[in-house]
Amino acid sequence: MSKLNKVLADVRACTLCTGLPLGPRPVLRGKASARLLVISQAPGTKVHMSGVSFTDRSGDRLRDWMGVDNDTFYDEARIAILPMGMCYPGRLPQGGDRPPRSECAPLWHPRIVPLFSKVELILLVGSYATDYYLGDKSKRTLAETVAAWRDYGPRFMPLPHPSWRNTGWLKNNPWFAEDLLPVLRRRVKTLLR
Repeated sequence: MSKLNKVLADVRACTLCTGLPLGPRPVLRGKASARLLVISQAPGTKVHMSGVSFTDRSGDRLRDWMGVDNDTFYDEARIAILPMGMCYPGRLPQGGDRPPRSECAPLWHPRIVPLFSKVELILLVGSYATDYYLGDKSKRTLAETVAAWRDYGPRFMPLPHPSWRNTGWLKNNPWFAEDLLPVLRRRVKTLLR
């Protein structure tokens, strides 16, 4: 068993989150040959039930942003997917999902990310990923960080979360579709050849 497969098996067997409403079910994927890494927030309920990353409307939007179909997106040899929190964190009383568990990324990311040694582009999806990976290089808000996307390349590209909750933000920031998405699609196409 490769070192990556061993660590992924360890993550999938993790029971740190036994107190979560739906229990632990770490959802992540990837092979050492992947050239693109998607670092996202945490699985939602649909993803928790399916056990497959981004099997929801957010996934549909993210695949559209990337310009890839389902088969390409789920080809673990080409695209790895790693959430900040591996398990569904539960709901907030006022609606929406809770943030990813804070202990998850510091425990697992340092052990996993270096094993994706062929990765050339990391998509940082949402504020939890951008804050964790960009640290003090993040701007005051996620919108400002995404607007400064050129500052983080070629390794990182920050993105808003593709949730339907961000539809208004996307409409109010047409530069995202006009400027960032064409570059993202070109980079993805080049990397996945």
